[in-house]
Amino acid sequence: MPELAAHVRDVPTNQIREITEAAWATPGAIVLSIGEPGFPLPRHILEAGMACLDRDETNYTPNAGIPALREAFADRFRKHNARPLGADRVYVVDGAQQGLHFAMSLLLSPGDEILIPNPGYPTFAMTSSLLHAVPVRYPLYPAHDFQPRLEDLEALITARTKVLILNSPSNPLGAVLGEELTRSLVELARRHDLWIISDECYEAFTYDAPHVSPARFDSDVPGEARVFTSLTLSKTYGLTGLRIGALICPPGLEQRMNNVMESIVSCVASPSQYAALAALTGPQDYVSQARAHYRSNRDAASAVLASKGIPFLTAQGAFYLWADVSHVSGGDVRAWVRRFLAEFKVSFAPGTAFGSIGEGWIRIALCSGQEELIEGLSRLPARHS
Repeated sequence: MPELAAHVRDVPTNQIREITEAAWATPGAIVLSIGEPGFPLPRHILEAGMACLDRDETNYTPNAGIPALREAFADRFRKHNARPLGADRVYVVDGAQQGLHFAMSLLLSPGDEILIPNPGYPTFAMTSSLLHAVPVRYPLYPAHDFQPRLEDLEALITARTKVLILNSPSNPLGAVLGEELTRSLVELARRHDLWIISDECYEAFTYDAPHVSPARFDSDVPGEARVFTSLTLSKTYGLTGLRIGALICPPGLEQRMNNVMESIVSCVASPSQYAALAALTGPQDYVSQARAHYRSNRDAASAVLASKGIPFLTAQGAFYLWADVSHVSGGDVRAWVRRFLAEFKVSFAPGTAFGSIGEGWIRIALCSGQEELIEGLSRLPARHS
C-alpha cells in the first residue's frame, strides 16, 4: 500500500494518553495523569442540549456559531478583560484543540517557525508539525519559576519565526503570567512582527494571581492587531465531551475565518452550542465550586509533597501540580511512571510529555476526590536531604 505522509509518520505518541490508557486498563488504579473534571454537569446545561434535540434543531448553524453564543463568549471576554470585543470576532470551535489547529492553519505556511513553551502542552508541537511548520521550543527553567524570559525568546527568533504560543495558566505547570511580563511579551511580538496564539484553557481557575490575557495589550486596529485568543468550556464547566470553545480573532480577519472554518468542520454541533449558551448565561455555581475544590486539592497535595521532601512548583492556576521526582526516576521519567503504575497502581503524566525540561518531573492532576488524591500521593517515595 502507499505510505502515509512523512509529517504524519513523525507525529510522536502523546505520553499523557499512553500512561492514562494504561491506568484505565489497570483495575483499582488511581488516575492522576489526565485533566478530566469529575463533577456532574448542572441540570440546566444538560437540558439545554436535550431541548435542542427535542425541537429537532439539528441543521447546520452559521460557520462561526449561533449568534447568541458568540455574544455570550464576547460578553464573558469583555467582563474578564475590560476590553471592547464585538461578537463578530468570536468563532465557536469544536473544543480548544480544534481552535488551536484553526489558528495555526491561518498563520503558518510550510517551513514557518512557531515558538512553543518547554515544558508545554504536547499538541502545540504535534499540530504545528501536521501543518508542515517547525515547532521551536523556548525554555521555561526551574531556576526562573518556569516563567519565560525575553532574552531566551529573542535568541530563538529568526526570519522564519511567525507565531508565539503563550499559555497561562499553564498546562502542565500551573504557572500564571503576570501583567508586566504579559505586556512585555506582546511588545516583543510587536517588535518582531509575530502573531500570538494565547491558549487560555484554564482562565477561570487562578488562585494567588489574576489571569491576564495578552489581548488586553493588543491593538484594536486592523492590520496592527496580532493576538488570537483560544478559549474552551471543557475545563471551565466540565464539558470535555461536548467539544465546545471559541477562538477570538484580531479585527479585519472575519471573512478569512469563515472560509477556513468551512474547510475544517463547517460548524459545531448545535446541541453542544445550546448547552454552552446555557453554561455561559446561567448560574455560575459550578465554576465557583470547581475552583474551590481545585484550590483545596492543591493545598492538600502540596502538604503531602512537602512532608515527603519532594520539590514542586506552587500552582497559581489550572488544576495541576508540577513535582520533581528525579530522586527516583533515574533519568527516564517516562519509564518510571509506567513502573510506578504497575507497582503502586497510581498514574502521573511524565514531565517529558511536555518537553525535554520536563525530565525528572511529573504532572499531578488535581481533579479527583481529595481522599483519592492524598492516597495516591502518599505512595510516592520520600526525598530527604
